[in-house]
Amino acid sequence: MSQSKLTDRFGRTVNYVRLSVTDRCDFRCVYCMAEEMTFLPRQQVLTLEEIARVARTFVSLGTEKIRLTGGEPLVRRDILELVREIGTYGLRDFAMTTNGSQLPSMAEPLRKAGLKRLNISLDSLDPEKFASITRTGKLSRVLDGIDAAREAGFQGIKLNTVVMKGGNDHEVPDLIEFARKKNVDITFIEEMPLGDVSEHDRAQTLCTSDEVRDIVRQYHDLVPTPEDSGGPARYYRMSDSGIKVGFISPHSHNFCSTCNRVRVTVEGRLLLCLGNEHSVDLRRVLRGYPVTNDKLRQTIIDSMDLKPERHHFSTNGEVQILRFMNMTGG
Repeated sequence: MSQSKLTDRFGRTVNYVRLSVTDRCDFRCVYCMAEEMTFLPRQQVLTLEEIARVARTFVSLGTEKIRLTGGEPLVRRDILELVREIGTYGLRDFAMTTNGSQLPSMAEPLRKAGLKRLNISLDSLDPEKFASITRTGKLSRVLDGIDAAREAGFQGIKLNTVVMKGGNDHEVPDLIEFARKKNVDITFIEEMPLGDVSEHDRAQTLCTSDEVRDIVRQYHDLVPTPEDSGGPARYYRMSDSGIKVGFISPHSHNFCSTCNRVRVTVEGRLLLCLGNEHSVDLRRVLRGYPVTNDKLRQTIIDSMDLKPERHHFSTNGEVQILRFMNMTGG
């Protein structure tokens, strides 16, 4: 495949793509979706073959990192076939974001299929709190999934925690200790204003990365590290542990100036920015030109002109974007 680079109007090279493989999930996390969700009809969802075409075309344009997201990617039927296919593309990094519930049985097949890294969502270590955040999730199942991923030999395992003030912020020290014990990295994330949620007031629950860092520093030293995962996290290390602690701060320290990524939703919309509605319909191109990828490739190149300089997330609790996170891809 001929290699070139995707560059936007602001000189940023886009080499990281997040591909959503489903809008469905076996959890109903309060910051991600409504309790009663209407999911997309099947004909509006990209087939696995179409997702592979998109991935292959992005790789031909210099993409080095692909992350599969959802909803929950592991509830998509035949997901291992897609992992095997993308695993042959010679990527520098091939990862998946998952809630962990399917990992007890899926971790080993995923690693054998070519997946390199896993991000596992873990917002609480308290079974009752976990159930209230996820609405339908069982903590024990996710903990078993984390162990299964370690036993399967994944070298890159990272826990993701969305921190909500008055919700789970008091668990930050326990989550750090859990990550240290399991020898896995952990990233704390500020909640993003995506979708209209009713369970909490985001203006009241926003816990900034600075606040979380202050909590951690009561127990451990944190030394900034220049390490880069190719994503938006800023990383720190502790002198007495090998794990990394990351912070993703869309509100308090936006990372737009170095943004190197785009997202493709499961219905084939290429989102140029998580915090804006700029998008391009790739499904129409995929289905209008089923034989060759030339038109798809040119559409992706042209779309870079739509990538905005930055998002404008505010901290006043207003919903800037009406689509839910499960529609966007984590």
